[in-house]
Amino acid sequence: MSIRKKATLILQNGCKMEGWSFGYDGPCDGEVVFSTAMAGYTESLTDPSFSGQILCASYPLIGNCGIAPMETDADGLLRNYESGKIHVRGLVVTDYSEEYSHWNAVGSLGAWMKEQKVPGISGIDTRHLTQILREEGSMPGRIVPEGMDEGTFDVAPPDLENQVALVSCKEVIRYGKGEKKVVLVDCGVTHQVLRGLVLRGVEVIRVPWNYDFNSLEWDGLFLSNGPGNPAHCQVTVENIRRAMQTAQKPICGICLGGLLLGMAAGASAFKLKYGHRSHNQPVQQVGTNRCFITAQNHGYALDMSTLPAGWEPYLVNMNDGTNEGIRHSSKPFFSAQFHPEVSSGPEDTDFIFDDFISKL
Repeated sequence: MSIRKKATLILQNGCKMEGWSFGYDGPCDGEVVFSTAMAGYTESLTDPSFSGQILCASYPLIGNCGIAPMETDADGLLRNYESGKIHVRGLVVTDYSEEYSHWNAVGSLGAWMKEQKVPGISGIDTRHLTQILREEGSMPGRIVPEGMDEGTFDVAPPDLENQVALVSCKEVIRYGKGEKKVVLVDCGVTHQVLRGLVLRGVEVIRVPWNYDFNSLEWDGLFLSNGPGNPAHCQVTVENIRRAMQTAQKPICGICLGGLLLGMAAGASAFKLKYGHRSHNQPVQQVGTNRCFITAQNHGYALDMSTLPAGWEPYLVNMNDGTNEGIRHSSKPFFSAQFHPEVSSGPEDTDFIFDDFISKL
């Protein structure tokens, strides 16, 4: 066993929690958020929607499965990860397993985080930390290894920065083949979302978040997940609004993309107290008894009181009553405020892709 070095987690409210450093031996700061997912830590760490955040895993044991190889499929999409790098700024766990055992493992979580320069801290009562974040809301925090100056607490909320611009692709990329063409606006898309569309026999044209896709030929528009405050994406919102006014073709938004669709329609978004980040969020289809268990990772929601005429709520969160999707009453526009690609997570909502493809 390696020699352990102490580290401290410092929250904006003044709370300090001492633990042990693993991964990269350096400080980090970001918005401290929690996830109650019980599996899939490699998928979570590489999800661009966590950009700018320090992730607290409420499930106590992390790292026992190691990490899988960075393998790609025929379309160049990663099989075991959501992107090619870790996007969280830091990781907080109760018990980090230095020893790993899994048939597909090629290395340890700590070594991977060290390589990617992402600090971790273990020995933290993450369920108590989760209680703090639930009661007071997500807040800025820092991880400081022993021997480094804690200094004064001066952490800017990552929502002040355009996180989408940091994680979006920089050029147009094409995947798959098919008679139908789908433009995917990359606000921080996961590889599993791309795969979910390609497997349904369409050509996917992935464009940067601020790209004017109205100049392209396409049969459907897909707005991806992504991190941060949707207010930074006004260019995207305006491009979506133009598409709704002129193209009248199917549009589907998931997670951040769902917020941007709602904003293009005229609604406004607000920041949730501590967000929805888990594999077990219950969502009901409005007007029915259908309920789905969903995987989610977002910190904002649409204000239904601002939804204009012609639009209606499609899905609702059964925990807090916030909106989980909208749809137009007559046009092929709809959204889902969760991850239908189920990586990792439940498979209840994979039909969202099918519904979108059927409208092309």
